[in-house]
Amino acid sequence: MSSTDVRGQVREFISGRFPQITFDDDQDIFEMGFVNSLFAMELVMFVERAFDVRVPKAELRRENFRSVTTITDVIERVAAPTTTAG
Repeated sequence: MSSTDVRGQVREFISGRFPQITFDDDQDIFEMGFVNSLFAMELVMFVERAFDVRVPKAELRRENFRSVTTITDVIERVAAPTTTAG
């Protein structure tokens, strides 16, 4: 899945919950004042289900979920295949 597809799905999820809000991909959704802790958890669950990934505890930081761009970055990081030195 491309970054554009991921970004679009994340944007659609947020817009679906807050249709009255207009925002761009780099705006901090927490600073805009409409995101609360319950929505933050919904967002993490959406990411895990929609992209079939598990977000490690180390990635569960506000700065990773503050915008469509940072959320896309997290998804790409946790979905990337890991290689082991052998």
